[in-house]
Amino acid sequence: MNRDSLYIGGRWVSPNSDTTLPVENPATEEIIGHVPAGNAVDVDRAVTAARTAFEGWSRTPSAERGAMLGKLHEALSARTGEIARTVGLELGTPLKIAKAVQAGLPLAVLRGYADLASNPAPEETIGHSLIAREPVGVVGAITPWNYPLHQVVAKVAAALAAGCTVVLKPSELTPLVAYLLLDAADEAGLPAGVLNLVPGTGRDVGAAIAGHPDVDMVSFTGSTATGRAITHAAADRIAKVSLELGGKSANIILADADLTKAVKVGVGNAFLNSGQTCTAWTRMLVHRSLYADAVELAATAAAGYRTGDPFDETTRLGPLVSAAQRARVQGFIARADAKLVAGGAPVPDKGYFVPATVFADVDPDSELAQEEIFGPVLSIIPFEDDDDAVRIANNSRYGLAGGVWGTPYRALDVARRLRTGAVDVNGAAFNPVAPFGGYKQSGIGRELGAHGLAEFQQTKAIQL
Repeated sequence: MNRDSLYIGGRWVSPNSDTTLPVENPATEEIIGHVPAGNAVDVDRAVTAARTAFEGWSRTPSAERGAMLGKLHEALSARTGEIARTVGLELGTPLKIAKAVQAGLPLAVLRGYADLASNPAPEETIGHSLIAREPVGVVGAITPWNYPLHQVVAKVAAALAAGCTVVLKPSELTPLVAYLLLDAADEAGLPAGVLNLVPGTGRDVGAAIAGHPDVDMVSFTGSTATGRAITHAAADRIAKVSLELGGKSANIILADADLTKAVKVGVGNAFLNSGQTCTAWTRMLVHRSLYADAVELAATAAAGYRTGDPFDETTRLGPLVSAAQRARVQGFIARADAKLVAGGAPVPDKGYFVPATVFADVDPDSELAQEEIFGPVLSIIPFEDDDDAVRIANNSRYGLAGGVWGTPYRALDVARRLRTGAVDVNGAAFNPVAPFGGYKQSGIGRELGAHGLAEFQQTKAIQL
C-alpha cells in the first residue's frame, strides 16, 4: 500500500526528500505501507499551486463548482469498499462501522456540499447594500486520524464549494485513505492546483502550513494543545483559523428517562471507534434513583464489546491507533480513583487493544471526569436533580457535544442549558448538514452544512 508521491498542481509529483513515514496496522502491529514525509519546501510548492489556481476557481460559477463536486462524489462513491478496507487496516475500525461511518458519512457530507454549491442561496440586501459572500482564499486543512476521510471531506468539500483552494495535510497515522480522495479528484478532473496533498508530520508539514504567509485560513481538527499552537502561528499574520478540538461530553439520564435505552445507546456512543471520537459521551450522568441499575446495565453492555480482528464481523471494539495511544489510555485507567465495574485489564492479544472499561462513583472533578481520554473508558456519575446535572455537565473546559434523556419537554429544557455546540435528545440521530463545533476549549467556528460553508467565506458590503 505504498504511496510515493505528493499531489500538487493537478499532478502526482516527487517529494523534495526521500524520507518516508511508515503506516502501521494497529490490530497486528505490522507496517502496511509508507508515504512521503513532506517538508516546508513541499508545502511551499503546494501553496504556490493553490494560489495560482485560486483566481480561476473562485470566479467559477457556484453551480459549476457544485457539478464538479458531484463528479468527485461519483468517483469517490465507486471506492466505498476500498475506503472501508483502508480505514480498517490503518486505523482498525471494525468493518461494519468502517462501511457505515468511515465511508458512508464523508460521502453524505460531500453530496451535501455539492448540492449547496449547485443551489446557492440568493445574495442578501440590507437597505441599499448588496451583501456578497466571497471565498477566503487558500486554505490549509490539517486533519486527524480518528475519522480520517470524514474530517478531510468536511473541510475540503466546504472549502471547494465556497471557491477556495486547498493544501491538505492528513494525519501521518492514517494517511492512506486521503490518497483515495485525491485519486478520485484526479479522475473527476478537478482543475489543477485546486486541491493539493502533502502528507507529513505536524512538526514539519503542519507547522509550515500554519505559518505560511500565503495561506489565508487554517482549518484544523485535533488536540486543544495543537490548536493553540496553530492559532499562535496564524496570528502572526492575522490569518483566519477554524478549530475543532477536544471534548468531554456528558450523557444526562434524567429521572423520567427510558433507562434501558439510554444506557445502551450511551455505552455505544462512548465506545464508538474504540472511544476515539471527540464527541463521545464519556461521562454518563444518572439521576440518583436510577443510578444502581444504570451501573449494572452499563457493565453488562460493556462486557459484550468483543475486541479482535476489525475484519471479523463479530468484532465490536477495534484497537487504538498506536502504541502511544494505548499507553496513554492505560495510564488513565491505572490512575483512576473510582470503582471499576467492567474492563480495565490489558488485552493479551497482539495489537493495541484496550477493553471496554466502565468506572462508577467517579468524582466529577477527578482526572477521569475532566480529561479527554480518547479510548473506550466510560465514567458514571450520580446527580440529585436537573440543576445538579447541568452543573456537573458544564463543569468542563470543553463544550462539544452531549446527550439528554427524559420526557421531551424536560429533556429539551436541560439541553438548552448545556454549554455545548450540539446536544442529542433521547438518542436523536447525528445530522450531517447541521452545524458542528464547540464552545470553550472545544474550538472556534463550525463545520458541516451551510454554516460550515460560511466558515470559508468573507462578507463584503457593496453600496449601490
